[in-house]
Amino acid sequence: MSFRVDVLTLFPGLIEHYAQDTILGRAAERGVWELRTHDLRDETDDAHRSVDDTPFGGGAGMVLRAEPIVRTVERVTDLPRPLIAVTPSGTPFTQATARRLASGAGISILCGRYEGFDQRALEMVVDEEISLGDFVLA
Repeated sequence: MSFRVDVLTLFPGLIEHYAQDTILGRAAERGVWELRTHDLRDETDDAHRSVDDTPFGGGAGMVLRAEPIVRTVERVTDLPRPLIAVTPSGTPFTQATARRLASGAGISILCGRYEGFDQRALEMVVDEEISLGDFVLA
């Protein structure tokens, strides 16, 4: 049985392309792991497939709305746990974290964009927040 990784993202094609064209692709071909991507825009209800909104508590920028995230988690009924949100305020990712997560049957990763996530989504469906380090992506 291979390790399953589900990625909830706005850019499934980017994730799939990267996974296929690297050492990860060779590992998948050997059955070491399996990747499944889920487009958060598939669970929107407007013509523009909007996933972002201004923060309800105020502040600058845009956050990913809770509704598409929660709907995606509800739709994918066999989503591996834990469901991890990648956030700057999460627990730092360490080798010990990697070992702990790898000891299970799989994980799900919620990828963000903009200023982060609507806090309601984190509270409703996310099991753990992990930070990849102190850096800024542009």
